[in-house]
Amino acid sequence: MARVVVVGSINMDMVVRTAAFPRPGETLFGKGFSTHPGGKGANQAVAAARLGAEVTMIGCVGDDAFGAQMKATLARDGVDTRWVSTGRGSTGIASITVSDSDNAIVIVPGANHELMPADVDRAQEAIRHADVVLAQLEVPLGTVLHAAKVARHFGKPFFLNPAPAVALTDELIDLTTLHTPNEHELATALQTGSADWRSTLASMPGRIAMTHGKEGAYYTNGAGELQHQPGFSVDAVDTTGAGDTFNGALAAFWHLGVAEAVWRANAAGALSVTRAGAQGGMPTLAELEQFLEAAS
Repeated sequence: MARVVVVGSINMDMVVRTAAFPRPGETLFGKGFSTHPGGKGANQAVAAARLGAEVTMIGCVGDDAFGAQMKATLARDGVDTRWVSTGRGSTGIASITVSDSDNAIVIVPGANHELMPADVDRAQEAIRHADVVLAQLEVPLGTVLHAAKVARHFGKPFFLNPAPAVALTDELIDLTTLHTPNEHELATALQTGSADWRSTLASMPGRIAMTHGKEGAYYTNGAGELQHQPGFSVDAVDTTGAGDTFNGALAAFWHLGVAEAVWRANAAGALSVTRAGAQGGMPTLAELEQFLEAAS
């Protein structure tokens, strides 16, 4: 069982479905409303836990009903929440309006932006015993950088899913064992400009695993040779959370070697889109094994 520490965001997604988007000043009746646990950090923690990893979450929720609900949801999936602190603000939320196949999203980070380096320091013992430390960019960049430093101090692999994408500092790039962007995030995070993504992967051998939608994932071996893990053919229902599933799975299976981990992560991401919801679609280890057996 892999031990994964996730440093990241915890949100409540609030989804309203409408026939049309309201214009400024207009009030419309909606077709439905639902809430779903989310946040890239929480999503990736749940994905890893369902696939058999022992997962510890380092995050921050608000002192409100959503905060208590989110911690309880993580715990139900077996995620250790002892290092999820309670901040002064509200729990992070995403307000999502959906009309037909389009959506409009407003994110309020709330307590996610209260996650500080000191919170990472309090959880150093968990990082000391981790096999992988995994982070994203929905919490303060300084906290992510500090987590990378603590991981390096204990000699632990530090994975960074650079989403939402921002330009990374040279220090954070160097401290990151494995970058896990999609093609667009790669260009922004590593500031590669118009350079072809293949040359970027080759320039950082063994340090990037890039998702590419239906094509699957690309990575390089230690010699910088490009490797391609093809995508799996599935009937997609909801692509929300596919990338988070890939990242959680990659961390959960990293001890099996990069090729095996990417293969399994790719399959888990594909399987996740066959059901609705980010966390709702994330497979268990038994479901993934069954899927891989059927696909082989």
